Amino acid sequence: MTDDPRYSRPDEDPGERLDRHWIELLQELRLAQTGTQILFAFLLGIAFQARFQDAGSFVHTVYAATLIASALSVGLFVAPVSFHRLIYRRQLRHRMLPIASRMAIAGLIFLIVAVAGGLLLALDVVLPRGMAVFAVACILIWFMIFWYGVPAYIRRTSGDEE
Repeated sequence: MTDDPRYSRPDEDPGERLDRHWIELLQELRLAQTGTQILFAFLLGIAFQARFQDAGSFVHTVYAATLIASALSVGLFVAPVSFHRLIYRRQLRHRMLPIASRMAIAGLIFLIVAVAGGLLLALDVVLPRGMAVFAVACILIWFMIFWYGVPAYIRRTSGDEE
């Protein structure tokens, strides 16, 4: 990826390109981390509500899956920072970037699951369960279209099959 001319600018050397790609990834992670950490904190508090203790097994199962997905998402969004810290000054950014990018993509997948679970928990309170599940399924499709489908389509039609 780093030697491919499609990813470089005419005035930058390979080291500058790696730095630019790392900075771009960090900016993306900053955006994703904030919302994910807020969701995670909110989810942690739910378990200690008296009304939650009386909820049925469906709600508890959705909650557990949502909390775990949220924790995995937070972990994957923070992992590139830890990765960078552990290999700092070892001239390994060319190896770190593709792995950190995959971590971010995996974090986004778990974020979709966590958002869907959080929505299901909330919608299950205000809608009949079948309608809540249907609404969340529609929202999951929406996420898949805009987070993965559109980028995949643009990538495929631009001839970039990396």
